Amino acid sequence: MSTAQIVFWGPDAPTVDVQFALVKDQAPAGTEISWVKADLPIEEAAEQLKDTLVVITYGEIPFTTELAAKCPNLRLIQSTSAGTNQLDKVGLAELGVKVANNGGGNAVSVAEHTITLMISVFRKFQLQFENVKNGEWMGDIRADWLSQAFEISGKTVGIIGLGRIGSRVAKRLQGWDCEIIYHDPVDRNSDLVEKMGWTKVDKETLLKTADIVSLHVPLNDETKGMISDHEFDIMKPTAVLINACRGPVVDEDAFIRAMEENKIMAAGVDVLEVEPTPEDNPLIDMDNVLMTPHLAAFTQEAWAKSRAFAGYNAVRVVKGQEPESVINPDESTTDQTYFTD
Repeated sequence: MSTAQIVFWGPDAPTVDVQFALVKDQAPAGTEISWVKADLPIEEAAEQLKDTLVVITYGEIPFTTELAAKCPNLRLIQSTSAGTNQLDKVGLAELGVKVANNGGGNAVSVAEHTITLMISVFRKFQLQFENVKNGEWMGDIRADWLSQAFEISGKTVGIIGLGRIGSRVAKRLQGWDCEIIYHDPVDRNSDLVEKMGWTKVDKETLLKTADIVSLHVPLNDETKGMISDHEFDIMKPTAVLINACRGPVVDEDAFIRAMEENKIMAAGVDVLEVEPTPEDNPLIDMDNVLMTPHLAAFTQEAWAKSRAFAGYNAVRVVKGQEPESVINPDESTTDQTYFTD
């Protein structure tokens, strides 16, 4: 039975062995650290969590408000993911439990994947790979797709959500001589924005102007379905949509209609409304839609940084300090850090 102050909440104990050691090295002497299997019955889990201050969760594994209410000492649920939409932050806040994400541990990896999607969509990499594997070499790609093949150099990129990931995308695209415009309801660091030469615009202007629209927002009531029929209607017919944040940010039915009706030229997405997406999803068979299976953060570096931050934040709470990168019930964050990498 666990009486640990820090608990790893996940599917398999072996996946947290390295982090056990990492947290142990940082924590005050005598700090108890344990692992509790996430599929335990609620009463059994509550018994094992009765003395726990911090629960570290993995990926999209939920930790319910019902269970949190049975953990009188719980102060923080620490996610190793950037997204925390699987957690009821309003209900947890009412219990005095804070929620923190991975502190931007996956931001570089997701930013790199985002730019990879942009380039791949413009160069039709998925079709090139498929042709080579099928023994067709170039096939009809040059004849059929030259009208959609572009450089990203000189393009206007509209970034919706200029947080940890969006700002890193913007920074890297400046090396490609892209013009960066952005929309974000959060008042970002104006000195940095001015220094980098980024231009803030309203969402409608961004959608009408951008050659590439790249989404980097959390999933909440305000952002769910924020790209729908109207938004596709006002985008350029030559525009490309990139989504590497959360699937439901885009109304998928409207997305399918937009692609079928050629409202925009192409799209690259790492996320969809339902994952895994159904085999009969029409987007799968569209040659102008490049799809990856929610693996934008699939790197050794993102894994290490996200888990290192989780351990660091957990130890802060054990030491009586305030956690960092707390996600408020309205999905805003206490940390507006841009980038150091």
